[in-house]
Amino acid sequence: MIVFLTLIYVGLLLLLIMFKVVPNSRNTWLTIIPYEIALIIGLLIPMQWGAPQGDVRLITYSVQIVPNVAGEVIEVPVEPNKPLKKGDVLFRIDPVPYQAAVDNLEAQLALARTRLAQSQALAEQNAGSVYEVQSFQAQVDSLTAQLDGAAWNLKETVVTAPSDGFVTYVGLRPGARVVTFPFSPAMAFIDTSEKVLGAQIQQSYARHLRVGQKAELALKILPGRILTATVDAVVMATAQGQVQLTGFAPAPQDARPGPMFARLKLDDPELERLLPAGSVGTVAIYTETSRYTHVIRKVMIRMDAYMNYILPM
Repeated sequence: MIVFLTLIYVGLLLLLIMFKVVPNSRNTWLTIIPYEIALIIGLLIPMQWGAPQGDVRLITYSVQIVPNVAGEVIEVPVEPNKPLKKGDVLFRIDPVPYQAAVDNLEAQLALARTRLAQSQALAEQNAGSVYEVQSFQAQVDSLTAQLDGAAWNLKETVVTAPSDGFVTYVGLRPGARVVTFPFSPAMAFIDTSEKVLGAQIQQSYARHLRVGQKAELALKILPGRILTATVDAVVMATAQGQVQLTGFAPAPQDARPGPMFARLKLDDPELERLLPAGSVGTVAIYTETSRYTHVIRKVMIRMDAYMNYILPM
């Protein structure tokens, strides 16, 4: 931007010299030096916190699908990268052993209830003891609880989508055996019900960030286009600010100033829904300070938008 503004000044000098408003002398051309100093001190430096610029990225959540029951997979109806609704079937586990457990408990429960009814009838005729009634009642309660657990296990043989989204890679096949260990997920599910648009702003320039401020984005996936957004939240913590409790004394750490983060919301929610996760670009946030610098930042962000046509990285 300094080069661009300097070229404008040089062009103005050429016009003034051409029309003999100023002489074509060394002193005339030396005015470029104080001009650039004034640009840096009076415009470009205040612009860093008046309209800070940083990287922006659209991210979404990935859910590791780990079944609640183990068994052999008998069906995988899901297709990769196909939109899914919450509750759609991802895969089915062989329900036979779990159905057998339910049937067994139902038979035991039916017998226990019959014995409970018989013991209650005998107790009312003083031909049985209260202990027997209480014993059979406890047996019925225990079997009922076991049956609830077995029925839940049977229900969990059908693994469904936890939210709206899609499965980006389906390597699971019928005949494979899945387990309930969290370090061995069956597939990865991409949750599209909510997307997060996050911006990184250097700490030196982030002190004036506030919720509700306007922002403009130039994304690589939409070259030549400027998107408008609003600051939805300013994250007041980074990984360097957290401490994990251990049994050791604090160790020295390299305290480098990492960027702060702001969460943005696009003014067009439908566009935010359609943009693919992983979209990256540049963002400019317009604070309440040094407002006169905003116009320069607006020019710069638009230059970035058009440069996206020829600079893919």
